[in-house]
Amino acid sequence: MILNQSYIQDYITTNKGKDVPYRWTHGSTETHLGDGLLVYSIVQHMRAKSCVVIGSGGGFIPRIITQARYDLYQQGIFEGDSDFNWGDIGSTYLIDACNGLGGKNDLEDETSFFRTRFYPRFIKDTSENAYYNFFVKEDIKIDLLFIDGDHSYEGVKLDFDLYSKLLTDKGVILIHDTDKSYSDELITSEDAKKDFHSFDGPSKLVKELEKSKKWNVVNLFNNGIVKDKPSSTGITIVNRK
Repeated sequence: MILNQSYIQDYITTNKGKDVPYRWTHGSTETHLGDGLLVYSIVQHMRAKSCVVIGSGGGFIPRIITQARYDLYQQGIFEGDSDFNWGDIGSTYLIDACNGLGGKNDLEDETSFFRTRFYPRFIKDTSENAYYNFFVKEDIKIDLLFIDGDHSYEGVKLDFDLYSKLLTDKGVILIHDTDKSYSDELITSEDAKKDFHSFDGPSKLVKELEKSKKWNVVNLFNNGIVKDKPSSTGITIVNRK
């Protein structure tokens, strides 16, 4: 196989055997990367160094981004100091308020598998506050932005409108949970409904962006193609025209 399957199973899709939380929303299984393969490929193709993730249940996407950046160093594309976040291969910034909306996570636990293996530059705050009081103040530009935080229309639009201002000329934005058919069909168990919030906001935003003269939009939806296997909640790629 072209991929290191044992490494993927130990460090990407599981935390050494324990399933990564919310991995399923990316259509991933223990042996299949789902959306993660797209994210990995885009980081590699675009040579993305400054990468920002807004929201992550279990660190699935930020760990893939970090791995892709490090692999660019291993492959001889990036050179210099290979420190995950403080060298010459860029940084993975992860923003999450850890407020329980959409379900609990362990991102704030400094001893968690994800934090001790992939060392994200973690910002425990709202994306709006992080924008004004971290990214703007430190004059950080973004090569790759992954939006997966507040899934209301107002929330996802705010994230897009703010952080797209920091996008580099060839930067790419990925928006998660954009497949309306998936959200319409999803059944939530009674015990989980207290943590469930509608995620129709991303699909509404994408409909607007498709009419824009400023942005290119590519939707990658696989819901229902193979009905008896996990599928993605939808991922949309956006860049400037």
